Amino acid sequence: MQLYNYFRSSASFRVRIALQVKGLAYDYVPVHLVKGEHQAPGYAGRMGDALVPALATDDGALLSQSLAIIEYLDETHPAPPLLPAQALARARVRALAQMVACEIHPLNNLRVLKYLVRDLKVDEDAKNAWYHHWTRKGLEAFERQLALLAQERAAQGLPPSVLCWGDAPTLADCCLVPQIFNARRFNVRLDGLPLTLGAFDACMALPAFQQAQPSACPDAEA
Repeated sequence: MQLYNYFRSSASFRVRIALQVKGLAYDYVPVHLVKGEHQAPGYAGRMGDALVPALATDDGALLSQSLAIIEYLDETHPAPPLLPAQALARARVRALAQMVACEIHPLNNLRVLKYLVRDLKVDEDAKNAWYHHWTRKGLEAFERQLALLAQERAAQGLPPSVLCWGDAPTLADCCLVPQIFNARRFNVRLDGLPLTLGAFDACMALPAFQQAQPSACPDAEA
């Protein structure tokens, strides 16, 4: 397999985590977003959205969108699973993942920030205020959801979660960890989020998450 990705892309980071959790070998193909390499004809001509990540499978298929890629990997390489076996638990994990991937991330990704500055003439302080506002609001919602799920698990007699759901990495953890990395890079306030940061810290104690982080990528910049 080949993974087309950018080391700082949180969506790419999600897929790298999934590949590491599952112990799957892949070729790392850098696509530098800031330099616009994703818009070059050789790449954009193969991808409808001209975004990263993209996964080229061993049989030649080219997959886009991080959540779809991770679920493909989970279906084709089911051990260890990134989604629970029980339907309600799967829905809970998917909802947590989508709170990050569909609510927080789209408002704050690189092309949105560039549009704010280039086209809407927003200055650096206003751009950062935008990023801080939407990321913080999203993480506060994530924290509330983790608290509700903790109550639900307790009512069902399940042990407290060490990670986002249970004590093994799931799709939700694949999404949360890159978002916290980005929040820290932009100096977003992270106080008052004990469950969220507890899950993050537990994830980062695992080798798979350490090996997938941006600083471990071959195209990482100093």
